[in-house]
Amino acid sequence: MRFRRKSEQAASEAAPDEETPETLEASEEAEDTGSATGSRANGPWDITETDYDEDDGSKLDLGSLIVTPREGLDLQLQVDEQSGQVVAVVLAGAQGAVELRAFAAPRHGDIWDDVRQQIAAEVTRRGGTATEHEGPYGPELRVVLTMTGQDGRTGQQPSRVFGISGPRWLLRATLFGQPALDPTEDGLVETALRDVIVRRGGEPHAPGEALPLTVPPAVAAQMQSRG
Repeated sequence: MRFRRKSEQAASEAAPDEETPETLEASEEAEDTGSATGSRANGPWDITETDYDEDDGSKLDLGSLIVTPREGLDLQLQVDEQSGQVVAVVLAGAQGAVELRAFAAPRHGDIWDDVRQQIAAEVTRRGGTATEHEGPYGPELRVVLTMTGQDGRTGQQPSRVFGISGPRWLLRATLFGQPALDPTEDGLVETALRDVIVRRGGEPHAPGEALPLTVPPAVAAQMQSRG
């Protein structure tokens, strides 16, 4: 497991709507239950759509995201330098990677349209391109940015950004490498994405607010030992 610190978090949160903390709390008293349908029929999942057991040692519980470690994928946590908070989970392999971030969404309505516009504007500001296409989870962004590597050389970095909507949450999944250029349904990264479980929780959160990520005590100890 690796930990990466980021001093600047990409624009990813939608502006809150008119709901107040009181109305949010009232609307969240009842738990959403049922089965995933439509584009999420095969995952990613809401926790109420699974039989997840906290004692299941095959999965890693990170609070709002529960992932399944697998051979060939390295799990990385991105940590904001200023706050010290974990802001994203990355599953990276030899052929590519997926970055995962979960956000609160209203019970009725979809914030992905607004978030997608914010991401596209930020990409343009950074000199890249962001074009909209229809993907497996609905409208997606295909992004190209010029990046500078550790060796000082620059190159084009393509990515695909999915906005996957679930019960009162939005999972933003950004694919890099082969999955962004030539995805396959049974690819390691694509399969890992479908296995993700989102835990929204019952706490009131404004739409667009990042859902908290936590780390198990043993993992937190590793982070502290690495400074």
